[in-house]
Amino acid sequence: MTDRKAQEYIPKWHRELDLFSQIKPLLILDGNVLDVYQYPVEGSIPKGSIVRLTDYLYYFFKDRGYEAIVFYDNLRGFYNTCEPELVKKFGGMVQAEPYSGTIRAEFRGAKDAGAVAMVGSALAQNKVSTVIVMNMASRYISSPDNLTQEEVDSFSGLVRALLEARDTMDSKHVMRKNLLVVIANKLNDLPPWFYLQNPNAKSIAISEPSKEERERLVMGENFASFFARDIYEADRPAYEKDPESLHKVQERFVALTEGMSFTELNGLRKLCKKERLHIPEMSTVVDLYKYGIRENPWKNLDLEEIKQAAVRFEERVKGQPAAQSKTLDIVKRAITGLSGLQGSSHGRPKGVLFFAGPTGTGKTETAKTLAEILFGSEDACIRFDMSEYSQPHSDQKLLGAPPGYVGYEAGGQLTNAVRNRPFSILLFDEIEKAHPTILDKFLQILEDGRMTDGQGQTVYFSECIIIFTSNLGIYTRDARGERHLNVTMDMTYEDVAKRVRRAIEDYFKLELGRPEILNRIGENIVVFDFIRPDVAERILAAQVKKIVRFLREDKEIALTLSDKAQTKLREAALCNLANGGRGIGNIVESHLINPLSRFLFDHDLYERACVEVQDIDASNTPVSLIAEARAMDEQAAEEG
Repeated sequence: MTDRKAQEYIPKWHRELDLFSQIKPLLILDGNVLDVYQYPVEGSIPKGSIVRLTDYLYYFFKDRGYEAIVFYDNLRGFYNTCEPELVKKFGGMVQAEPYSGTIRAEFRGAKDAGAVAMVGSALAQNKVSTVIVMNMASRYISSPDNLTQEEVDSFSGLVRALLEARDTMDSKHVMRKNLLVVIANKLNDLPPWFYLQNPNAKSIAISEPSKEERERLVMGENFASFFARDIYEADRPAYEKDPESLHKVQERFVALTEGMSFTELNGLRKLCKKERLHIPEMSTVVDLYKYGIRENPWKNLDLEEIKQAAVRFEERVKGQPAAQSKTLDIVKRAITGLSGLQGSSHGRPKGVLFFAGPTGTGKTETAKTLAEILFGSEDACIRFDMSEYSQPHSDQKLLGAPPGYVGYEAGGQLTNAVRNRPFSILLFDEIEKAHPTILDKFLQILEDGRMTDGQGQTVYFSECIIIFTSNLGIYTRDARGERHLNVTMDMTYEDVAKRVRRAIEDYFKLELGRPEILNRIGENIVVFDFIRPDVAERILAAQVKKIVRFLREDKEIALTLSDKAQTKLREAALCNLANGGRGIGNIVESHLINPLSRFLFDHDLYERACVEVQDIDASNTPVSLIAEARAMDEQAAEEG
């Protein structure tokens, strides 16, 4: 948007207010009503002024020639903080004397002296063009579905007042409607029969500032005052020579503030001034506001270490070069700032990956390795077992229960985790086991990068990498519901990947009927290969090496395995690779770790010993070792 268009943009709700105030006597404003707003036109106040909604409405109707504009809430009664004299004019219409600038009146109560009766009197006269704004209407009643008779009578009185509302004509023969404007947090905070199928009513939703409104604020004529004038003045000479650079900084700031209210944008302005940020640092204040930090870990990564990440992956996850390469591509996109450029939202997560393939092939281990490479610790990989979220109300456990429900105070497990650790890897294991209501929530997270929890707090996912894992595609079901293997180890990796991807697409499109979820994941489905025999031998060797190193460093026990013992262990590990690396680990545990522990315990060998495993006897259960052992001192004496 050009600077000129940014300055001239008028919000949709303002245009609706302008149109329907000439047609309907009842206007209901709901949604983002607690925010502040930028007045978009020149009038009673300068264009671009930021004011509260009640003040905005006062200036709006004053600019349209209304003579009496008053506000009402249950705490103060009728008032006008911008022009208190108008309350006296209103009092003359309803035969009430103001006290300290207000007219006290209960919404529920005595019919003759109550607020509803006064509204009826003011709307029914045709001498003075009048607007009554009933503020905080969500608090007038306890529940719209369980009204007391007194509450029913009060809203019925408003309906009758609207039916009897009259138009007025000024000295210039301009006709105006007497108006009732009701402000509510949500439309359904009001009794449904008050506004549904009511031809006199028009509801107008006030949303968070649109991209155009944020552009108007940041790129318009008020930019200098918005961005701490003294700081802007210091940078002005450089940007007068290179205005395109300023424009790029502003565009990025607008993109990063998507979903923020004007109140939050004003908070950013104050932070800019407090932190004395220069123009190029405008975007860093967004991190400071969202996460409480100024230094973004993504900008402080050790790039040399990232370049060696393939070696780190290979040390921990064997035989998955294609999966590792795809995972690193996502990281490189995030580092270079190219994530999400194909979409319209700049707040999307840093990356999204869908790990699929046989069990035990390194999907979870890859996620943990990635967390260690990026953020220095496996703890930065926050894992959620989605089988725990298979019930209809599981989304409340994950994202937080709404007000009034059990567990509301605790918040959601996911939202709490991200709020505490915004720079992390989020691992959702076996996503196909989650209830469909949770998948709906993921749609918003993947698209917008944010979620509002049950407590009304916004949680940002824009600094996370999200990884889903799944075993989809390994089996398929026939018409009778019986499972059959879809992929086998004798297939090439290319065939395995093709079949698994097709099965995943069929699941989301045909079985779930949710192709939009698949679209959010895009081409980021990463298929892990079977653990094939050559890879299995490398995994086995790495696990045995780890055991040997642990005993040597922690217990000073020197462990060796004869060729015969190694052959027996290898044969057992490779006889069934259906469970992948996890199955190999189980064999190592049953054929080496358990019998070795038994041997060391039975021979009182707790430290400083030499143990040679000569053979593994798996003919009986449990497996036992044929081994020789001696104290470390005896071994040293013989060698001496």
